[in-house]
Amino acid sequence: MTRIKLCGLFREEDIRMVNRVLPDYCGFVFYDKSHRYVDPERAAELKAMLDKRIKAAGVFVDHDPGEICSLAEKKVIDLIQLHGHEDSDYILGLKERTGAEIIRAFQTGKKTGEELSALIREIEECPADIVLIDSGKGSGRVFDWELLKDIKRPFFLAGGLNAGNMKEALESVSPYGLDISSGIETEGIKDEKKIREVMKILGRM
Repeated sequence: MTRIKLCGLFREEDIRMVNRVLPDYCGFVFYDKSHRYVDPERAAELKAMLDKRIKAAGVFVDHDPGEICSLAEKKVIDLIQLHGHEDSDYILGLKERTGAEIIRAFQTGKKTGEELSALIREIEECPADIVLIDSGKGSGRVFDWELLKDIKRPFFLAGGLNAGNMKEALESVSPYGLDISSGIETEGIKDEKKIREVMKILGRM
């Protein structure tokens, strides 16, 4: 069964929406340049409201590892999702300190040829528990999924996904999971109708 992560929750109503449909994961963004940013205190409040069957991922970009560990130890987050320049030592250090599952994001950008081959090698060798592949950091844009054909390990697919293109994504690349944020929003706010459409396509409603 394809997993689903609904990312970028920052309102109490967002939590109520996901509690009604029960995705596998949700995401709290701790990157302060995002309009979906939540601070640790707000995230703790939202996590307390979250159905226990949904795992919360904290999304970070080159963040202080001590703060990440604190959030994991306090159970504000269940998973750690990294979107910056975090190397293998950084990832292994977090795993040792927290025991939390780690998702490492990679951006395809416009890579071709040797650049793309190097990226695929990096993805395959990454010590994170699972990888996420996106067109760019929260870009909300679809990329050429043909680039993923040589990746052997399970991955989350992200980038411009919505109810209109999910079936194609599932058929084209058979991802471990889908990570959706802007595709379930209307004017930057989570839209329950769109959330329900996504969950129905996955046969979860």
